Amino acid sequence: MSKKKSLFIRDGVNYAGPFAAISALFFLWGVAHGMLDTLDKNFQEMLHLKKWQSSFIQFSLYGAYFCMAMPAAIFMKKYGYKKGVIFGLLLFSGGALLAAATAPLESFVCFLCCLLIIGAGLTTLETAANPYTTKLGPPETAERRINFSQSFNGLAWVVGPLIALYVYGNQSHVEGEKMISIVLPFAIIGLAVLAVAFIFMRLKLPEITEEDENAAHGHGASATPGDDPEILSVDASEPAGTTSVWKKRHFALGVAAQACYVAAQTGVFSYLINFVTDHDMSPRWDTKYGPYFLSIGFALFMLGRITGSVLMKYFKPTRLLALYALAVCLLLPMVSAEKGWPSLIALYGVFFFMSIMFPTIFALAIKGMGTSTKQAAAYLVMSVAGGAVFPPIMGAISDTYGMAKGFLVPIPLFLFILYYATNGYKMKKA
Repeated sequence: MSKKKSLFIRDGVNYAGPFAAISALFFLWGVAHGMLDTLDKNFQEMLHLKKWQSSFIQFSLYGAYFCMAMPAAIFMKKYGYKKGVIFGLLLFSGGALLAAATAPLESFVCFLCCLLIIGAGLTTLETAANPYTTKLGPPETAERRINFSQSFNGLAWVVGPLIALYVYGNQSHVEGEKMISIVLPFAIIGLAVLAVAFIFMRLKLPEITEEDENAAHGHGASATPGDDPEILSVDASEPAGTTSVWKKRHFALGVAAQACYVAAQTGVFSYLINFVTDHDMSPRWDTKYGPYFLSIGFALFMLGRITGSVLMKYFKPTRLLALYALAVCLLLPMVSAEKGWPSLIALYGVFFFMSIMFPTIFALAIKGMGTSTKQAAAYLVMSVAGGAVFPPIMGAISDTYGMAKGFLVPIPLFLFILYYATNGYKMKKA
């Protein structure tokens, strides 16, 4: 019987401590996203904003991904991943503390600027975290460590809306006090992240090599047609990294699919509270209970990710992705039909079936990129900017035709993901 491989012990060194610190990063940015996705409805009521205006919360946060992904990769290439993590934490902390300090100004624009700084920090952290997890133990268990870390991210998405309950508790309409409730949570988050940054300054972490980065995405340095029966045509004689990553059809379509997914996901996440509190809905709930409903959705999202990982042992990831994308396309019309409880249950079904899409698309798009893996990964992080563009569009349509009808808007995006899962992922030249 073969000896079971350890998760954290490599060459006699136990990396459990550094791994716990890295997992804290997954939790921290998950809390940030989970909390910020609840704030649209709150800002609509506090500052009398329309849905499309409040969606600039997501525009600022996800827009930072587009602007910061490549600079973050360049920074870490020059100074190393540990300094990159510390830099990301300082940006995250600085943005949160600035949001707390400027809240009494009641300036939505000022708050959006703070979110840009927070988003820049989150981008830097996400660009660095996965390669670190591969180094903190045997290469054979790298994938298990990444999935373990991502489970903390899923848990944090559930916790984030519960933190936002404090923000929703503020019912003051007095000038100078409308945004006062964001001071405490953002100050606590900022100080907690700053403390984590100081911990990382004192931690001894291993260096990350090119091989580790490739392993972070579950594949080796190159791919040939014999490696996978679903690869249609790849020039095996062409060294990886010698041509533009955009000439790889499966990668270019993967970036588009990822942008579509994050765009649709952000719209669904951002407007669930608007949906359950909409005046045209029956049953309808008070706004103060909105974060509870979003937290339930995130719990189903986490459950979907866990069960999806298990199902991938028995079904091809591409087939599961296609099935889940089709399910979402069938559920969204039910959401928009305003059928009360059936529509709400359908919306929660969308949360469940969206769960596997981001990591699955990422893995399919990055496959076979070889020494171009780092560059390709940076572009995939940039594609998260899809979450900046779509919510204002969905919000504008919801303002005009009603919140329920707004949930028809993401369907074309999920149809493209369905196409990618059935054909676009296949590796052949563009």
